[in-house]
Parts: sequence; C-alpha cells; structure tokens
Amino acid sequence: MTQHFGYRTTALEAIKGIDLRGKSAIVTGGYSGIGSETAKALIEAGAAVTIACRDLDRAQETAAKIGAAALALDLGSLASIKKFAQAYSASQPALHILVNNAAVMACPHDLTSDGFEMQFGTNHLGHYALTRLLLPQLNNADGARVVCLSSTGHLLSPVVFEDIQFEQRTYDPWLSYGQAKTANSLMAVAMQQRYQADGIEAFAVHPGGIMTNLQRHMTQSEITARGWVDAEGNINERFKSVAEGASTSIWAATSPTLNGLGGCYLEDCGLATIHKSQPGAPSGVMHYAVDVNLAEQLWTLSETLIEAKIPGYFA
Repeated sequence: MTQHFGYRTTALEAIKGIDLRGKSAIVTGGYSGIGSETAKALIEAGAAVTIACRDLDRAQETAAKIGAAALALDLGSLASIKKFAQAYSASQPALHILVNNAAVMACPHDLTSDGFEMQFGTNHLGHYALTRLLLPQLNNADGARVVCLSSTGHLLSPVVFEDIQFEQRTYDPWLSYGQAKTANSLMAVAMQQRYQADGIEAFAVHPGGIMTNLQRHMTQSEITARGWVDAEGNINERFKSVAEGASTSIWAATSPTLNGLGGCYLEDCGLATIHKSQPGAPSGVMHYAVDVNLAEQLWTLSETLIEAKIPGYFA
C-alpha cells in the first residue's frame, strides 16, 4: 500500500483529493476535540455531516460554525439512540460514513440509564446499538465505511466476558476503559465479518494521544504523574494536535487505499502491528482486540444485553 502519511499527518492532509459531494456522514461526539476536526474535514471534502452528541446546544453551536447539522444523541440511553436513529433515517435514506467517535474515559463507577456499566455501556453498547439501527441507511449507501475509535487503552484489558459489568471484581476506571476500547476494536472486526458482502467496511482506529476534554475525569496531578504534561503544565511534545488526532479517523473513513482491508486496526494513518504479548511501547494492537471469534462472541452478547433491557429493540 503506497501512501506517505504518518504520525503528524493532519485531517485535511489525509482527505486531500477526496470528493465526498453527495455523501452523508455522522460523527458522534463531533462538537469538540478530534470529533469536531473530523466533522470539519469531511465537510471540507463536500460531505453532509450530522454531529450527534448529548449536549445539543453545544452541538448546534459547533454545527453552525462549520456548516453541519446537529441531532441529540445520548449513547448512555437506548431510548435516545433509537430516537436519533429514527429521526436521522426519516431525513436521510443513505449513510456513507459513520464515525463512532464519542467516549468517556476513566470515569468513576457509574451506570447508564439502562443499568450498564458506564464506560462499556456508553463507549461500546451505545455505538453498537446506533450502528445496528442505522444498518438500513448504511446498506443504502452502496459502499459505506464505519469507523470505531479504539485506543492504546485497549492494551490495559481484553473484554472480560465473565464480568463485563464489574459485578464480581473491584471497579477500576482504567481497566474499564481498556475493556471498552478493546470492545470498540472487536466491533469493527465483527462488522466486517457480517456486512462486508453488503458493501460495508469497518475499521478500528487509534487516534493517538491528544489533550482534549476526554481527560476531564482525571486530576491534574494524575495527568502530570503520567508524563502527559510537565510541572509547568506544558503538554508532552509526543502528543498530537486535534488536527493530527483526527487524521487516522479521516483516513479510515475515506481512503481508497483501504478498500478490501476492513476489519483492520489503524494508527498513524497506517496498519497497526498485531502483538501476541504486551508490547514494550504503547503502539500496535493486541491479538485479543482483532480476534474474529471474540468479536462474534461480543456481538452476540451485546445484542442479548440490549434485547434483555428492551425486548424487540432491533426488530
């Protein structure tokens, strides 16, 4: 695969030469951070973009600035997800690009409105439900891309199927985040296995380290202790800008060089190395996050969990 992108590629560089006129896209959490940069790049290429997030006022404010539409979406509420999908489907017959970007990270223990552990319930189950409900629009696109944002956080934990909800083990915000980010990657694998014959390709993406409001549940001392900022508050030079952080999502959503490569885990606008054991540096993807059998197990379990809460949800 010939390309010249890398760690410092920006979203606009990644989308240069791509024509998305007549194409529609959704970016969850697209009102700030890399979500906003992703939306702006897609619009720059001509796409009709809908920003989907819980804070509709902020979404509308961003949408007005960049020329997007906005719809309310609370990924922690199955009812809200269904309402969003119904509203979007009523106005848009096809969906060409779905960027599952929104996330919570390392939050204190909490539950979604449907009783799921917050990080797994929001980051994975919320996006799973949204994607399932939008399948008719994805199918109608005659060639669609689904981008699932994962993270090097997935290195912290596989999906612990025996206790996903932390009902038996002590809750750890980082293990919870890691499990959810592994689930995001496995969802891309399962999507590819199930829907590639319908012209839908899915990719998992690690955007890189970026300082955004994703760190809102961390204390300043914790951020400093991790080396993300120094004592004076200067951000580690290894961190990406939001424009650089959005580039791999954009590349995954639009690059023709990725045709036929769905199901892969991407980082720095390239294919990630698959590791059988924990790598020495926070890069690449662990084997358990791209395992076809685990992806299928998670897909089935996700459907079961949601249908148990709301019977007939996907009917």
